[in-house]
Amino acid sequence: MVENQQSDWFSVLTNQYHLPPTASLLRLMVQQSNCFVVVERSSAGMNAMYRERDLQNSGEMRNGSNFGKGQMVSSDYGLTPEVIFNENDAAGVSGLVGGLVGGFTGNAIAAIGGSTKSRKASTMLTVVDNRSGVQIAVAQGNSSKTEWAGFGGFLGRAGGAGLGGYQNTTQGKLIAAAFMDSYNGIVRSVRNYKTQEVKGGLGKGGRLKIGN
Repeated sequence: MVENQQSDWFSVLTNQYHLPPTASLLRLMVQQSNCFVVVERSSAGMNAMYRERDLQNSGEMRNGSNFGKGQMVSSDYGLTPEVIFNENDAAGVSGLVGGLVGGFTGNAIAAIGGSTKSRKASTMLTVVDNRSGVQIAVAQGNSSKTEWAGFGGFLGRAGGAGLGGYQNTTQGKLIAAAFMDSYNGIVRSVRNYKTQEVKGGLGKGGRLKIGN
């Protein structure tokens, strides 16, 4: 999960709407879909893994604990979420900040409206191959106040898994539903993915030449 916590959209999400980082929500979606295997790369998770290895190296672990080198699984792909906030439908809500969205790379126009009559959200997810840096898939997702019916079950199954406002606030439910739409698009894109070929080879100059 590659979440840009320095972006404007993340600031609005966490400071104005008081929602948790999107990584918690996306981890749940990906795990329950069973389409990908999620590997731990957060600071807290990595610190925990290194702590266990330090204990192993200190001799405090039981024999056969097998915390030696070569146990961690490589992260083949990175998943990047983004949301864009727009004031067009935000009647009664001030201080919304515009920001570019680009989950897994890309731009999305998302709006979380404060009006009780018009509320919608748009999100973007992007998948990048960590070895080559090549973008593999990108998908935009949308949701509106009237599209929550089938999503309630998913939030319920979460069992309070750190989702907080994604389960019990209007803005949170809208964003969560939009990310579900984005993720469904990612799964379809990956299933239909075809290797891109470039004459001469990727990253070897291409066919577009630069003038003097």
